[in-house]
This record gives sequence, structure tokens and C-alpha cells, in this order.
Amino acid sequence: MDGLATERLTLRRWREADRPVFHRLNADPAVMRFFDRRLTREEADATMDRWNAGLDRNRMSFLAAERRRDGAVVGTIGLAPVTEDIYAFAPTVQIGWRLLPEAEGQGYATEGALACLAYGFRTLALPVIVAQCVVENRASEAVMRRLGMRARGTFDHPKISAETHPHLRRHSLFALRAADWRAAGRADGSGPL
Repeated sequence: MDGLATERLTLRRWREADRPVFHRLNADPAVMRFFDRRLTREEADATMDRWNAGLDRNRMSFLAAERRRDGAVVGTIGLAPVTEDIYAFAPTVQIGWRLLPEAEGQGYATEGALACLAYGFRTLALPVIVAQCVVENRASEAVMRRLGMRARGTFDHPKISAETHPHLRRHSLFALRAADWRAAGRADGSGPL
């Protein structure tokens, strides 16, 4: 998965030089508005290291989304296993993205996620890939729909407190089966966006 290329992006392992932008991504109030907290520098460092280790272990992770024209990291896009049995839909693999404010609304999430879906279904032979977001996160829901994912209902996120963050607890769940991805013509890179 490391080095996955699209027309405008390269999805790659996080590098030491990326730590400042990774810190910014995970501490920005606009980026993290649908998360229950922003990460400290130490938490961001640990997360980046964990994501790189996950890439080595699982052949997938949330990767640096590097813009090809100038080498700027604009966010993160990738795949990750969901193994904790606190989730009713586990075990499975989820797709996700997080972009810096100046990179939002330019189609990067959809573009990078399409490449991740192709990798997941072709290379890893996954039967299904899921995505989740806070129900009010209409932008992420729109990306999920553009990817061809289908709504599978809502759930209360087991790691978010109803007492401290009730507005973030309810999540939408989307899924895409490999068979549906192939039927939509995505297996050869074609099909509607």
C-alpha cells in the first residue's frame, strides 16, 4: 500500500519530516471537530508510529496523502483493521480520511479512497470495507456515497462518552462489498464517481 499513486496524490508511509504536519492535522480544531478530542504532540507522535507499524504488520494503514505536484502532505487516507469486539461490525476493515482545511473540497478524499478501495479489493482480496462518521458529518457521508458505499444504519460509538460528547456519539455506518465494487465497474478503474 505504501506508495499508492493516484492522478494527484501519493499515499505513503509517514516520515520523520512529516511530524509537524501530522501534529497540525491532529490538533486543528476544524479538522478534529467530529472527534472527541484533539491530540497532543506526544499522542500524535504515538499515533503516527502506530500507523506505520500497522502498515508493516497488516499491509494497510492510514497513510500520508502527499500532493504530487508539490510534495505537500494534505492529510491522511487509508485502510485499517477493525478488530475490537466492542464494534458490532468487527472484524472487518475500515476506510477513512482526514484532510487539512486548505485541502478540503478538492476531491482528494474521494480520489485517494478510490485507490484504497482498489488496493483492498484487488490486492488484499477483502470481501467488504466499511466506513463510519458522526451522523452530522455530511461531507464524509458524501464521500462515502461517491465511493459507492451504502448506508448500513447508525450506532452509538462505544469509545465516545454520552456524558461529555453526546453530539459525537451517534455514527453512520457505510459498507461496500467487493462484488458490488466489481459490478459497478470499479475493478478496472472505471465506473462513476
